[in-house]
Amino acid sequence: MNTQPEVEFRPLTAPASMDEPAADDFREFTRVRNAIYREIAGNDDDAYTPEELLPHYQPSDEEIRHAWTVIRDGHVIGRVGVDIPLEEGSKTAFWLVELLEAHWGLGIGSAGYALVEETAREYGRTVLQSWAQHPDQPGPRLEPPTGFGSIPEDHMARFYLRHGYALEQIERESVLDLPASEATVARLLADAEAASAGYRVVQWQLPTPAEYAEGFAWMKSRMSTDTPMGALEFDEETWDAERVALHDKRVLDGGRTMLVTAAQHIDSGELVAFNELVIGGDARAASHQEDTLVLREHRGHRLGMLVKCAGLTTWRREIAPDSPRVITYNAEENRPMLDINEAIGFTPKAYNGAWKKVLT
Repeated sequence: MNTQPEVEFRPLTAPASMDEPAADDFREFTRVRNAIYREIAGNDDDAYTPEELLPHYQPSDEEIRHAWTVIRDGHVIGRVGVDIPLEEGSKTAFWLVELLEAHWGLGIGSAGYALVEETAREYGRTVLQSWAQHPDQPGPRLEPPTGFGSIPEDHMARFYLRHGYALEQIERESVLDLPASEATVARLLADAEAASAGYRVVQWQLPTPAEYAEGFAWMKSRMSTDTPMGALEFDEETWDAERVALHDKRVLDGGRTMLVTAAQHIDSGELVAFNELVIGGDARAASHQEDTLVLREHRGHRLGMLVKCAGLTTWRREIAPDSPRVITYNAEENRPMLDINEAIGFTPKAYNGAWKKVLT
């Protein structure tokens, strides 16, 4: 008697818009994504609507994105994805295999992972990297070589280890109660403004004004080189005004709102630090703090605190007053940024493992 599940890995073709008849597959792809993250985290803080997610699956010159919908006995139960960066000389690929928990332990994840390696090899990629959330539980734990943080040796960790991966870094997910933090943010903003003479705050909602596009592009390019990454490997990204415009278009096409708060060096006019806050179409949902960076040569002036608190102030007063909280992610060894977050009132919510394998 054949007891093996009947499983199909159906290649995903993203529609140009959700109004197309072929959009149903993408709608199911998004639904199962959100259901999986809800199982892991117990909430919908990381949920996207299909309209919000779709712009990230449109063709681009930055990467080739392969995706499959996992179907078992006629039901969508998961997804597989492989991203191939197109930076010159890139040898990396980034991937995910995600299944609803009821379908674990049947070999379906390993079959999906076989697609990952096959695709990476087709493009000549030898460095495979992936992230997964590891909810806390008792029992053995794993520590990365950075020496910062640990995760339980859970089902997902055993999956990575079984397929030859090494845990390289721990990423902390933190949450800020927006209403409760208002007084603290105001106090810290005043302190940061006093300590950052020679700099001023500039802010904009996307799309990025032409006068800031090149400076913003330079700062975005430094995200791939100036943040803690342990032994993970990232290509040095090249950003220009055109790439900034594409970044902005993806956010806006998905119906999302993003505020960029930057610090400008007054004497030179250069943008030297920035912070991003974003929210989807539901004004009462969680907000997300995305990239934050202070250029190396301008550190030591409390600019990280300045752009974060200035951003949170404008966000709460003018843009998303009904959003209850902000979610953000940082490498566990990024103590300078974690110090800022903790002072503001961010508290740890979950931990992600960053995993790496080098193909031979």
